[in-house]
Amino acid sequence: MNDANGSGNWAIETRKLTKHYGRQCVVNQLNLRVPTGGVYGLLGRNGAGKSTSIKMLMGLVRPDYGTAVMLGEDVSELKPETRGRIAYLAEGHPLYPWMTVKQCVDFCSPFYPKWNGRMVEQVLDHFALSSKKKVKHLSRGQRGQLALTLAVAPDPDLLILDDPTLGLDPTVRRDFLDSIVQIIQRPGRTILFSSHILPDVERVADRIGVMLDGVLRVDCPTEVFKASVVKVVCEFEGTIPQMPTPAGLLQKRQLGKKVELAFVRYGDEQRKELERLQPKKIEEVSLSLEDAFIEYTREARRPLNLFSGEELPEEVADGALVGS
Repeated sequence: MNDANGSGNWAIETRKLTKHYGRQCVVNQLNLRVPTGGVYGLLGRNGAGKSTSIKMLMGLVRPDYGTAVMLGEDVSELKPETRGRIAYLAEGHPLYPWMTVKQCVDFCSPFYPKWNGRMVEQVLDHFALSSKKKVKHLSRGQRGQLALTLAVAPDPDLLILDDPTLGLDPTVRRDFLDSIVQIIQRPGRTILFSSHILPDVERVADRIGVMLDGVLRVDCPTEVFKASVVKVVCEFEGTIPQMPTPAGLLQKRQLGKKVELAFVRYGDEQRKELERLQPKKIEEVSLSLEDAFIEYTREARRPLNLFSGEELPEEVADGALVGS
């Protein structure tokens, strides 16, 4: 557990956090740990449970079971001064459309004793946002920039972003992501953000979690995940033999005289098993984060858990693959 000032190892820690909507379990015993000072990307397909998990952290959705701690305090009992150290950028960047940019700033600033008005002016100038322009007349990208400015103005120790680039076109999304990198990162600040746009995550996150059907299946450094998911292409000259099912196999696809296989933790054991089939060639292909995520989350086979840390959650400790 972190201390009361949030100076321990974890800025966020949940234990068995669970939420049902009717009979559907949308978040299933979530054990999430976000290291203090890191940038953590929470990934998953639509409906995987990312936004519900974040809303439980923010107190917007009540969990059915489990606990959540942020900056050393239970989220159900956060002190006002602790809440002032946490900023939240909601999905879709909700803002009052009738307000001007200046009115949005004036409305938010009294809630935060550490509000940095000078920084707000500098950021709005950087974004070329007129203080007199109404929210309803801003583009999607500009609304996102304004929402980001309001989120970082209190100089939070913990910043939570729920799919911050959702709905932005590629050019605006890149500019917005560059803004995030330039503005929000400072020593000691922790950032948790969800996204299903993997190139965005690859650019900024040093650690990722992957949720599938409400379950956290991956929790490891970004580079560890990319290195752990490997595509192997076996090329044959004649008839393709019956393919085995080696340990860690995620996917298997035949393309003409080639067979593509995706593995978690491909190594000597799996390679030797494939070599016994006497292929003409075996090629190992490195994957981007996006390609690794796609291979890992395809529905052909249920993937193995991939965790990396000092301690594994009880529910997956027996079957998890531990990263270095």
